[in-house]
Amino acid sequence: MVGGSPNDHRRGKAAVYLLVCLLLGGLPHWLPQGPWRWALPLSAGLIGAYALRTVGLGARAAQAAAALEPQDGFQVQNGQPSQDHPMVGVDVVVAARDEEAVIGRLVERLTALRWPEALLRVWIIDDGSEDRTAERLVELQQRHPQLQVVRRSRQAGGGKSAALNEVLQRLQGRWMLVLDADADMGPDLLERLIPFAEAGGWAAVQLRKAEVNSDQNWLTRAQAMEMAFDAVVQEGRLAQGGVVELRGNGQLLRRDAVQTAGGFNEATITDDLDLSFRLLLAGLPIGVLWNPPICEEAVLTLPALWRQRQRWAEGGLQRYLDYGPQLLSNRLNGTQKLDLIVYFLLQYVLPVVAIADGAAAVLTASRPAFWPYSLVAVALTLIGMTAGCRRTSEGPGLPPASAGNLILGIVHMMHWFVVIPWVTLKMALLPKTLVWAKTAHGELISSSTDYAEYDLAAQVLNCTPEDEAVIASEGGGL
Repeated sequence: MVGGSPNDHRRGKAAVYLLVCLLLGGLPHWLPQGPWRWALPLSAGLIGAYALRTVGLGARAAQAAAALEPQDGFQVQNGQPSQDHPMVGVDVVVAARDEEAVIGRLVERLTALRWPEALLRVWIIDDGSEDRTAERLVELQQRHPQLQVVRRSRQAGGGKSAALNEVLQRLQGRWMLVLDADADMGPDLLERLIPFAEAGGWAAVQLRKAEVNSDQNWLTRAQAMEMAFDAVVQEGRLAQGGVVELRGNGQLLRRDAVQTAGGFNEATITDDLDLSFRLLLAGLPIGVLWNPPICEEAVLTLPALWRQRQRWAEGGLQRYLDYGPQLLSNRLNGTQKLDLIVYFLLQYVLPVVAIADGAAAVLTASRPAFWPYSLVAVALTLIGMTAGCRRTSEGPGLPPASAGNLILGIVHMMHWFVVIPWVTLKMALLPKTLVWAKTAHGELISSSTDYAEYDLAAQVLNCTPEDEAVIASEGGGL
């Protein structure tokens, strides 16, 4: 169990970081004109060239990745592999709180995974549920002996990380697959995922996240495009020796690697992002797999998105505050450091600086100085979303890369220019009590529906409109 930096130390670091960003955004408007002004477009061009190369590599990596992505994997018949491959133990782990709407469907999906019964165990951590989740799990255990249930009290503390740590010591398999309660997948997931992980020598593999309700409204459509864009960027970063990040749902972790990294950090609100950095610092590589995806629900409303993205932003910035000196040490090579710097600037520095730049431009009646960086962010989003949405994908269909959808996607991504500055301000000024806030899920796919009906020719997962009907969805956040 990892403690992490105290929250008051984070607050001080966040305050310094915020001050530096504000000064950086405002200073160009009070400095006299000079050659230095060429530094901004020049640096933006260099950073943009690196970032756009990442997307280009991610798009070009699609063909190579398709050759590596196992289409058949292990074929398991009568509980035994039909190919001469070593079979390894797998523990599927889900931390659940108040998930009675989806827990039955989830367990049915997990126990339907094709893998030797003696080598597969399913763990559900009931983390202080106050609805009928506990009763449903009792019923499910009677039907599925391989289902293991761990119960924690509502006041146990430590959030999802503590829940995962509690079960980590009980696992025996070589791999642990961490899922959210709304996760959905085909029965051949392990047959394809485990060979990919073993062949690549990965310590962890992140599956592409696909939104099953992408056609529900404009917001879910934008989130589906965002997840495709994110996967393309991840593949590109990996292709040029950069840094890959875990995304929580659909992360396959080698158990010994997690233990080497110190388990899950109970002093963070995003265990996946934190673990990504600790695996990186331990020299344990993370891979990315486009197909098959892990399916999940996109939030339906702007308030839900706002709460969810605040949590993501805070957890993302926390890890830089916690591990900054180590990330700049000789534990990482030059390529990894460059990759981290570029994406830290684009993801966390640019939104705060842009707000300060805009405010200073209004006060001084001058033009914004950092517009070249904003142009880079827009170009990166446009090209990345186009590449992702045009790629052959299993699972729920991706929105077409039409002009209207791409404009929607770019406008959607602008929410980070509000979320990041607001979260940075809160982290700098307000004391923090760690609370694990969940995203509530709806029953997207009925437990009686055969989820993984693949079109063998197109290799596209058949998700019917009935399967994607949403009963309810509401986002969680801090």
